[in-house]
Amino acid sequence: MEFDTITAISTPMGEGAIAIVRLSGEEAIEIAAKLFRAKSNKRLWEMTSHTIHYGHIIDPKTEETVEEVMISLMRGPNTFTREDVVEINCHGGIVSVNRVLQLVLMNGARLAEPGEFTKRAFLNGRIDLSQAEAVMDLIRAKTDRAMNVALGQMEGRLSKLIRGLRQELLETLAHIEVNIDYPEYDDVEEMTHHLLVPKVENVKNEINNLLQTSSQGKILREGLSTVIIGRPNVGKSSLLNSLIHENKAIVTDIPGTTRDVIEEYVNVRGVPLKLVDTAGIRETEDIVERIGVEKSREVLKSADLILLVLNNNEELTVEDEKLFEAISGMDTIIIVNKTDLPTNISIEKVKQLANNQPVVTTSLLQEEGIDKLEEAISSLFFSGALEAGDMTYVSNSRHIALLNQASLAINEALEGIENHLPIDMVQIDLTRSWELLGEIIGDSMHESLINQLFSQFCLGK
Repeated sequence: MEFDTITAISTPMGEGAIAIVRLSGEEAIEIAAKLFRAKSNKRLWEMTSHTIHYGHIIDPKTEETVEEVMISLMRGPNTFTREDVVEINCHGGIVSVNRVLQLVLMNGARLAEPGEFTKRAFLNGRIDLSQAEAVMDLIRAKTDRAMNVALGQMEGRLSKLIRGLRQELLETLAHIEVNIDYPEYDDVEEMTHHLLVPKVENVKNEINNLLQTSSQGKILREGLSTVIIGRPNVGKSSLLNSLIHENKAIVTDIPGTTRDVIEEYVNVRGVPLKLVDTAGIRETEDIVERIGVEKSREVLKSADLILLVLNNNEELTVEDEKLFEAISGMDTIIIVNKTDLPTNISIEKVKQLANNQPVVTTSLLQEEGIDKLEEAISSLFFSGALEAGDMTYVSNSRHIALLNQASLAINEALEGIENHLPIDMVQIDLTRSWELLGEIIGDSMHESLINQLFSQFCLGK
């Protein structure tokens, strides 16, 4: 498969030590050779693959020196895209790297679309679709655990398992097909309902095992939307600052200081939290504060975890009890803050209202209790289950949806076997499951969906 030559800046925009302009395609070396003058006076096409060379980028029209660079030369198929790849390492300034990019574009390359380098790696057969998606998961990983899951998927751990399941289904379908097409052959093993069951149930169990990891995997990939709520001046902003180890939120003794929703990502023992500090929920005549309170109520609806903060120094109020009612049925950790002050709250009543949800005491002023809170967050969602490094985790929403559909098709096949439906009817459900598993690794995908998936990648990747 041949493509035109694409190029893009593959490092973040802004000032830095270096910036990289990447080219990939049949004419990558030829285009770069027009611009590059090596210190050794050798031409780029004469150089050995997978080597790096010092020299200058020259404007071929004016012979003006544009940049001092190092060029990495990599000939296909032993590259990320399986095409010829050239990477021009420039000084990390916005002006310099853009001048080099413009020269590359004027001399025959096309600006790459978002994710097009990885898309070519997929289309050229170097990686499958699940591995390609793992590239973006690796870039976006916010914790070591999330990175390890993405690395495992990039190495093909999920792909290998999916391919094994598809092969098992394919062999089962082949037996069915032989019995349908050649029933007169006595030496062909008869694929009866009885013989089908163990084969189909094995695939079903493997799919269900993958789905059991999906809730944890999805949390690692996307993070937990965690909302901090409570009455004004109970310590919500102090909690945010303690968790992110930064004074991001303004803390005062004046109720209603937080007028808007503040968001921040934080890593809590390998669990990525999208932490949201809300305005104190109370009745108020202040128009601006009232808008903040309404926003606070809205973010509650989409939260994965609620951190409800109470004041140890005050008795429970009607507003506190209304908050307990508002979060009923949601994953919640109750935080009784300000334990450095005299206790006026009824801990027994708090536990009663908590309804078996974890209750943690803290003194954020004295920096006490944060460790217990972090432990409670980790235990609530993972319970130590992520310690096994050899497990295959499913974290991608698309993969989870396809696995659920494949599981449903397998269940329908088993129901058909139990009800003694004709074998060709069972075959339809098994074929459907085989196709759905193929969509995970890209063996059966529409071009429009592939384009949509890669459009979510960053430019230059």
